[in-house]
Amino acid sequence: MKKKLLISLGLLFSVVLIAVVAYGFYLYKSVTDTVQEIHEPIDRVTEKREEKVDVDSAQPISFLIAGVDSRGDHHSGRSDTIIVMTVNPKERSVKMLSIPRDTRTEIVGRGTIDKINHAYAFGGVEMTMDTVENFLDIPIDHYVSINMEGFKGLVDALGGVAVTNSFQFKQSGYTFPEGELFLNGEKALAYSRMRYEDPRGDFGRNDRQRQIVEAVIQEGAQISSVTRVGSILNEVGKSVRTDLDLDGMWKVQSKYRGARHSVEQLEIKGNGTKIDGIYYLEIPNDEVERVQAELRGHLELE
Repeated sequence: MKKKLLISLGLLFSVVLIAVVAYGFYLYKSVTDTVQEIHEPIDRVTEKREEKVDVDSAQPISFLIAGVDSRGDHHSGRSDTIIVMTVNPKERSVKMLSIPRDTRTEIVGRGTIDKINHAYAFGGVEMTMDTVENFLDIPIDHYVSINMEGFKGLVDALGGVAVTNSFQFKQSGYTFPEGELFLNGEKALAYSRMRYEDPRGDFGRNDRQRQIVEAVIQEGAQISSVTRVGSILNEVGKSVRTDLDLDGMWKVQSKYRGARHSVEQLEIKGNGTKIDGIYYLEIPNDEVERVQAELRGHLELE
C-alpha cells in the first residue's frame, strides 16, 4: 500500500514538475519571441554624452516615450504623445516630462522650425530623439514607441489601470467622473485624448497621458500580472517598439526597477501663438532653461 502511494505521489510530482518546466519554457519562448518582434535598433550616437550610459553600474538613464497616432505601422504618422522619462536609481526616483505636441522648436536634421511632433513624421523616432535632445539639452539614451490605437489592447491585457481624475468630463461617448477611476483600454485611450473640455488644454491632456503611462508601468510591474503574461506579451508585440534588446531589458529591470515607486510629473509652460495661420506653443527661454536644469540635475550631468 505504501509502495503504491509512493509511486502515485512520484507520478504526481513528475507531472507537476513537467508542467512547471513546460510553462517556464513557454514563458521564456514567449518573452524572447516578443522581444525579437518589438526590438528595432537604431544606428545613433548621442552627442550629449561623452560615453554611453553604463547600465551595469546603474548610472542615471533617460527614455523617450513616443505615442504614435497611427492606424498602421510604427513608422508613419505623428507623435501624438512625447514623454521624456529620466530615471535615477540612487535617488530611487523617476521624472516624467510631457512635451506639448505643438511646441515650436528646431527639427534637427531638417533645418526647419516647426511643431515638435512633426519630427516623427519627417524622420521617425531618430529625428524625434535628436530634436528632443536639442530642445532639452540632455541625452536620450533609449526609446519606446507605442501605437496608441494598439495601446488599449495592452491596458486590457493588464486588466485595466487606475487613475485619479481631477474633474468630470465627457469624451468619445464616455463620462469620466471626478475621483478614483478604473479604466479599460477603450476608456484609457479616450481619457488620455481629451483636451477641448479641459481649461488647461494640451497641458491637462499631457497630465492624463502621463497618468496612463505611469499606471501601465506600475501595473505591469506587479506580480499579479504574471498570470496574464501571454495576452500581455501578445499586445506588447503588436503595439510597442524599442531599441532595447532582451539583455538590455533585463538589466534595466534589474538595476532601475526600484525607482518606479517615486514618480514626479514635470510640466513645461508656454504661450499659444499663430504664425502664418498655424497654431504653435512658444516656450520662453527661461522656462526651457528651468526644465533643462532639472532634468540635467536628475541625470547627474555636469
